[in-house]
Amino acid sequence: MATTRIMPLHIGKGRTESRAISDIIDYVANPQKTDNGKLITGYGCDSRTADAEFLLAKRQYIAATGRVRGADDVIAYHVRQSFKPGEITPEEANRLGVEFAKRFTKGNHAFVQRIFAGIRLYNAGLTDE
Repeated sequence: MATTRIMPLHIGKGRTESRAISDIIDYVANPQKTDNGKLITGYGCDSRTADAEFLLAKRQYIAATGRVRGADDVIAYHVRQSFKPGEITPEEANRLGVEFAKRFTKGNHAFVQRIFAGIRLYNAGLTDE
């Protein structure tokens, strides 16, 4: 059985919203942990340009609503699922990670998710907020 952790992502001190999103996307899409990108799935975005797409969506939201973010606002969610060794294949973990992210976002938000196939399989994903 997988364990799932949902972590809100904030800008953090000394970073811009752009830097915070780029940093976590770089972590999620790390080629050394994703079989050179083969274990990455994008939904509603291209995983190679997801940071720019997430920021564009946020600017469009601000333009449409006039809402300006506060310093402590959640800018995205980092979701991690972890599986026991031998419990599941990377392909099945990917399918479950995408399924979870679609349910979590109700299919209304873009996300990038990847599988890290090391000693323990885990999904790491990022959804725009």
